[in-house]
Amino acid sequence: MFKHILVPVDGSETSTKAVVKAVGLAKAFGSVVTVLYVIDPYPFTGVGADFAYGQAQYLSAATAEANQALDEAKKVFEDAGVQVSTLVGEGHAVHEGIGRVLSSVDADLIVMGSHGRRGLEKLMLGSVTQRVLGVVHVPVLVVRD
Repeated sequence: MFKHILVPVDGSETSTKAVVKAVGLAKAFGSVVTVLYVIDPYPFTGVGADFAYGQAQYLSAATAEANQALDEAKKVFEDAGVQVSTLVGEGHAVHEGIGRVLSSVDADLIVMGSHGRRGLEKLMLGSVTQRVLGVVHVPVLVVRD
């Protein structure tokens, strides 16, 4: 039924639960999986040498965080015998990055956690999952915390 599943992760406990759910679906349907981590390549603006240094530090840290989350998810899929690839996407808003990657990998299902952020940060940023639901045209399985 589902040939290609896109699984956005952020390293949170909720995204780990989504990975586990996606493993079961991929095994049941014989699906291939792409695990995605989206980073904002330009989270702040500025000028001068201090900005360039801060930008380089941010990108290095964001890439390391992305690779750790992707490696952890990839191991879960590989241990279950599911064909998986990983991808670091870019977007000023995570939901936009997910939408772009969805089109490029031709996935027909998204499996994602209901939220990764907590408290005030969640209230201020809004729900990535809710925004994804508003911009994609494929089924989205939301795994709750």
